[in-house]
Amino acid sequence: MIRRIAGPSGDLPCFGAAEAAPQHDEGVILRCDPQRSEGEPRRMRPGDAELVSLLKANAREPTASLARKLGLARSTVQERLARLEREGTIKGYTVRLSEAAETRKLRAIVMISADPKQADRVSSELKRMAEVRSLSAVSGGYDMIAMVETDTPSKMDAILDRIGKATGVARTVSSIILSEKFSR
Repeated sequence: MIRRIAGPSGDLPCFGAAEAAPQHDEGVILRCDPQRSEGEPRRMRPGDAELVSLLKANAREPTASLARKLGLARSTVQERLARLEREGTIKGYTVRLSEAAETRKLRAIVMISADPKQADRVSSELKRMAEVRSLSAVSGGYDMIAMVETDTPSKMDAILDRIGKATGVARTVSSIILSEKFSR
């Protein structure tokens, strides 16, 4: 979609995402980012990548500690976090369980071949299954990969059967995860 934005010498075309910039004396000015499609999150700035890396290591790290590590003011870090959340770069924060807590769970990767006309239906049906923790579309011999987590082998067997019987699923191949060598 081509949008017109106000420029100093008249309207200019914008072939990417346009958004309102802060108010100036001239009124609202639109910024154009030709490298970004409408609805796509903004690219991270160089300093943002380091902040996100620290948060990936410990999402609960206090803002003051993050600021010290980055050599920035606490208020600057708070503003960056708020902007990254607002722009959709940071979708949320999570908890990583200890290996002892994780060992109580049985996990499997399920590779799924689906009827292309039924892929959306497969996705929505699997989304309703609480044991399916994530679903990704992939290239190659399979169409999707699901990460499944249960408490017992019998529950794992039941959910694998449910996935295999889902409307639009042609075939599945499952691999039980024995141990996790590392996770970032």
